[in-house]
Amino acid sequence: MIILRTVDDVRLYVSEQKGRNASIGLVPTMGALHAGHISLVEQAVKDNDVVIASVFVNPTQFNNPDDLATYPRKEEDDFRLLSEAGASAVFAPSVEEIYPGGVEAQAKHEFDLGRAAEVMEGKYRPGHFQGVAQIVSLLFRIVTPDRAYFGEKDFQQIAVIRNMVKSEGIKVEIIACPIKRADDGLALSSRNALLTPEQRMLAPEIHSALKESVEYSKAHSVQATHDSVVERIDALPEMSVEYFEIVDARTLEKIDEWEESPWVVGCITVYCGKVRLIDNIAYRLPN
Repeated sequence: MIILRTVDDVRLYVSEQKGRNASIGLVPTMGALHAGHISLVEQAVKDNDVVIASVFVNPTQFNNPDDLATYPRKEEDDFRLLSEAGASAVFAPSVEEIYPGGVEAQAKHEFDLGRAAEVMEGKYRPGHFQGVAQIVSLLFRIVTPDRAYFGEKDFQQIAVIRNMVKSEGIKVEIIACPIKRADDGLALSSRNALLTPEQRMLAPEIHSALKESVEYSKAHSVQATHDSVVERIDALPEMSVEYFEIVDARTLEKIDEWEESPWVVGCITVYCGKVRLIDNIAYRLPN
């Protein structure tokens, strides 16, 4: 696996690979890799001749400076894991390389991300998805991949990126990969490393509450299902639901009745102490 630090290095490498008609898969990450990220790389390796992973903590998608400052960074470990998973190259630039005129100077373009960027995370983290679209669109234009891989833990993010690709006219296939979970059900996340041992024992209750609510939903209304999840999680020490919304998976708009959509997903964000964790679960799937 080769390590690329500059945009010019990436473009030269990609040009060489495309010169031999190689297909290219991109796995964008912010580092602090875990088995969830590695599952994306492994899928990309199956689908493509060449796989490039990016490791870049993007400052423009953090609306909380403390969140940016505490985001875990483990570059040496990340490179080892990527190499073992079969990645061909890693793009690990500096902030100055990605934003040569400064972060603020690069943040002027407003992306048309649709209504999907305004609800849930968009509501609670203003500007977050503009930052995501900014870095992902830059990576797409630098790497020019055939396919790009994202985990379904960030369900809303995938919908927003698909909107961005469409509105910007970028030719890339977006591949959504299943959530990778620990044995106790907790969705794998780089933020899990910030949990205390006690919090780590409590955090799987998020998935447990969601999973049990699927069966509950078969005999109860959308509102009752919503309330049962929130009440269960909020009753736990150090746990506080920021939002839980049951939505049409295609539009991300809230539903009032199960019959409103053939594909219904519940998306949740929970604070476990000061650590912000997200998860989701399907309540109804299209036939």
